[in-house]
Amino acid sequence: MDWLNNICLLTDSYKVSHHRQYPPGTSTVYSYFESRMGAQYPETLFFGLQYWLKAYLAGQVVTQAKIDAAEETCRAHFGAPVFNRAGWEHILRVHGGRLPVEIRAVPEGSLVPQSNVLMTVENTDPAAFWLTNYLETLLVQVWYPCTVATQGRAMRGVIHKALEETGDPSGIGFKLHDFGFRGVTCPEQAAIGGAAHLVHFRGTDNMAALALARAFYGEACAGFSIPAAEHSTITSWGREREADACRNMLEQFPTGLVAVVSDSYDLFRCCAEIWGGALRERVLGRDGVLVIRPDSGDPPAVVVKVLGILGEKFGTTQNAKGYRLLHPKVRIIQGDGVDFTMLGRILRAMSVAGWSADNISFGSGGGLLQKMNRDTQRFAFKCSSVTVDGLERDVFKQPATDLSKQSKAGRLKLVVNNNTYATVPQSDPRPDLLRPVFRDGVVLEERSLIDIRGMAETQFWFTKR
Repeated sequence: MDWLNNICLLTDSYKVSHHRQYPPGTSTVYSYFESRMGAQYPETLFFGLQYWLKAYLAGQVVTQAKIDAAEETCRAHFGAPVFNRAGWEHILRVHGGRLPVEIRAVPEGSLVPQSNVLMTVENTDPAAFWLTNYLETLLVQVWYPCTVATQGRAMRGVIHKALEETGDPSGIGFKLHDFGFRGVTCPEQAAIGGAAHLVHFRGTDNMAALALARAFYGEACAGFSIPAAEHSTITSWGREREADACRNMLEQFPTGLVAVVSDSYDLFRCCAEIWGGALRERVLGRDGVLVIRPDSGDPPAVVVKVLGILGEKFGTTQNAKGYRLLHPKVRIIQGDGVDFTMLGRILRAMSVAGWSADNISFGSGGGLLQKMNRDTQRFAFKCSSVTVDGLERDVFKQPATDLSKQSKAGRLKLVVNNNTYATVPQSDPRPDLLRPVFRDGVVLEERSLIDIRGMAETQFWFTKR
């Protein structure tokens, strides 16, 4: 995306004119990023900033060619000379094209209650006071991996609770699979959101996420998949040869896990007469597990009915918690219509019918990577301190029409307070959990996906949802 990678243009149009709008004598602009009160989930799992720093902000990102191209674009866009050529050329001349800002942030993998500072940004060169909020547009996009990771944690909590009540929680890492690549807006979004999913889970069909996790988070292979059928590989055999299509899956993949979508024609007939009939002995004799995938209908009702058919055909056992388990050679993956709410509905229906959550895994696409926006966690980036004529002063907004949008004032710290986080003035004596992660074009701290996963799983205020 070289055509897009011009830092001078990666902002909202109106910010191009903001260098003229600050008070004369402004030398420092200090801003912060938070999930405001009223977010859908009470805590935010912080993840993804490292990608933006390394992909867009690190190194020499300002060049003369980019300045010239941006000025040309802005001249046509505004019809007036509002572009800050002098400001950008100062950054090129004095800083070698490296951005003179410092960014401090909570470590990725941290679980932070809403209405707390997650990141701060300020300029390190008084001549670049305008740069802090120029970068807001790009930096606020960390809302997306944070929200995917936050929602993913909540989905993991729903599954974990069901496993605790009806089965074995140890296998939770592969209980929610990323089916979302095709449903997002572009490969970059697939990579970013898919990597956020991999903070909590190990199953994915999103190979863009693997590439991002390797390049930006040091994980050689962050997720895993299995051979699986789609409708084209079944329907290409024709309706009359559906059993041959299913048999072919068992023959082509004679060991390990294999998943087969089974509703191309009649899901319940396929389960009863093909998997549980004509191919039953092949399934039982195979060195591996057949995973049957329903892909239509009302998920709770369909899953319970399929479990009933497979239980009748392959047999069941009862676990120590009193719930039924299918024969170990057969399992289900539900990949249609799965989002946070549907997960709970399916698992409740299974529990009521006496089935263990061990029998099922889930795939999610739009519900995993698309059913959210910046307001899900009410993310905002606001200026809270400026220095004008050498005097630092607190600033904030306080709209009378919506006090929930009141912003914080002054320089901020994030501290531990009574086993959780609290945002306090920078003068507070307690240690600041915000750490410098970027300064003057250099990424100062990198965290591996392994470290982030560990932090996400072991924080002492972790609660299952």
